Amino acid sequence: MSVQLAGGILAIYFGLLLVISYITSRGADTNDFFTANRQSPWWLVAFGMIGTSISGLTFISVPGAVGKTYFTYYQVILGHSLGYLTIALVLMPLYYRLNLISIYGYLEKRFGFWSYKTGSAFFLLSRTIGSAARLYLAVNVLQIAIFEPIGVPFVLTVFISIALIWLYTHRGGVKTIIWTDTLQTLFLLVALFITIVLVGQQMHMGIGDMIQTIQKSPYSHMFEWDWRNPHFFGKDFLAGVFIAIVMTGLDQDLMQKNLTCKSIGEAQKNMFWFYWVLLFINLLFLALGALLYIYAQANQIAIPAKTDELYPLLALGGNFGTLAAVTFLLGIIAASYASSDSALTALTTSFCIDFLRIEKFQEAKRNKIKHRVHIGFSVLFFIVIGLFHVFNNQELIGAVFNLAGYTYGPLLGLFAFGLFTKTAIKDRYVPFVCVASPIITFVLETQSQALFGGFGFAKLILNGAICYLLLWSIREKAKI
Repeated sequence: MSVQLAGGILAIYFGLLLVISYITSRGADTNDFFTANRQSPWWLVAFGMIGTSISGLTFISVPGAVGKTYFTYYQVILGHSLGYLTIALVLMPLYYRLNLISIYGYLEKRFGFWSYKTGSAFFLLSRTIGSAARLYLAVNVLQIAIFEPIGVPFVLTVFISIALIWLYTHRGGVKTIIWTDTLQTLFLLVALFITIVLVGQQMHMGIGDMIQTIQKSPYSHMFEWDWRNPHFFGKDFLAGVFIAIVMTGLDQDLMQKNLTCKSIGEAQKNMFWFYWVLLFINLLFLALGALLYIYAQANQIAIPAKTDELYPLLALGGNFGTLAAVTFLLGIIAASYASSDSALTALTTSFCIDFLRIEKFQEAKRNKIKHRVHIGFSVLFFIVIGLFHVFNNQELIGAVFNLAGYTYGPLLGLFAFGLFTKTAIKDRYVPFVCVASPIITFVLETQSQALFGGFGFAKLILNGAICYLLLWSIREKAKI
């Protein structure tokens, strides 16, 4: 694919996003930015959330990881079913009943000031790292396809990418994101379907042939029953339950979209439909990964040391034709930006509401603060992406889930303690508890590697349980 074609696709794509941004942000105020005035249709939210949840990690890293972990990642996706059920029936009614803008406001009502600030701070840390990692994938592709051939350095590509996100989100916020994510999800799904068809054509296979070929290959191994394996079914399924709860239900980014629905009933309907679609799409991404490896082996193509590079290598290298390169470029941009743009809005919302108490100011002052915070998080994204570029040496899907196990664990412990007990705690000690639990988890994970392969994705559960126990240790004693 030529640089001119890739550049033209990028220009048209962001031109569409800017047009949507202009239309949706006309007359928008800070209420539109944070909540879209709670008027979003549930089906629009559900469809747009697919793109936000999938991200560039799923688009590139899940197919790439098939070479090492086969289809075992699907065990995590199956576990999401109980997680999303918990979100729909327990967490979302709570958020709607309290009429929250930031979901971490619950922690203030339940425990107090320090719990509230700590919960929000851990979200800011978790989402900044995770979303920067997702955007890093897209920036890498843009660098390879467009900017490197014309001599643009990586650092400038990062700056351009973040600036484009800022341009179409800084006015309308979540009101704009609901619509842009819908467009980006459409591009992502079209890219996935077309790529699978084109790969099949290169191998002279129809849909039935591809299914049979994948089933006969070692890559289709889905369920791991060896308890010493890091991807033992019990570990991955339970991890999937709690990953869904914390990375969706306790995450301001995903919940902010749900809270723009007109009612709790519509928000729950959105969550149920969202899961069933996600179940099918993740299976397709795993199937695509198996097909890419089968194709590479049949054509004696060397597998990259970093498996994240396999899909870009084959798609952009002309192996499947120009259409595959175009759809891949659209897909990775859509997947990564759908996740990153909403994250930037959610981070801005959380910081403005949770730390700056923006609601106490007049609209003009609120708007000015919101703009400054939005720029601040854009700069932070730039820095974190640079760090990933320098230091990361593993598949990003593993890196992100590994980090999430440490950063989201305290949120899991805080919300679980709040929901399942009526006990008060010594609020001033909560920050120390939430810092201690990931450290203890890291030590236990390191020591357990030799015994049973470590906790894998299930370290999130361990971290949450440790935080829960530590919170119990600082409970307020009942007065006699």
